[in-house]
Amino acid sequence: FSFRLFPLREHGMNWRARPLTCQEIQAFRKSKEVMDRFIRAYKLMLGFYGINLVNQETGELERAENWRERFENLNRFSHNNLRITRILKCLGEMGYEDYQVHLVKFFLTETLVEETLPNVKRSALDYFLFTVRSKEKRRELVHYAWQHFKPQSSFVWGPRDKLQKYR
Repeated sequence: FSFRLFPLREHGMNWRARPLTCQEIQAFRKSKEVMDRFIRAYKLMLGFYGINLVNQETGELERAENWRERFENLNRFSHNNLRITRILKCLGEMGYEDYQVHLVKFFLTETLVEETLPNVKRSALDYFLFTVRSKEKRRELVHYAWQHFKPQSSFVWGPRDKLQKYR
């Protein structure tokens, strides 16, 4: 068997890696050792992308010192976007839904507000956003994206009438 760093209940690009079962996910979530390793792997990947986990309790993130060179890599190689989507989905499977929200908001901020990751913008809007399990948090993120999207009239990721009324 081939195993993945961020396993899911669905097939990925590696056809030899088998999908996780619900029982395996529950067993992982109950194991302190597995969850500690999971967070170490998450921090390692964040570092590769130029991001630091500031608060392990909340999932809060910030740019790492080497963010410029790492963001250059993110902008140049779109295969990273598939990996980020996988990481986001796995965070949800492992019970780190708050981490999902912080990572998606980080990418929305960098793509729409700071405009440092133009080649990640489409993936952030089309895929990253919709990995967030909490409907309420996902709505907040869609609203945040709408507020910062230019031009706002071209925003297609949520109904304009509901976005304008959202509180």
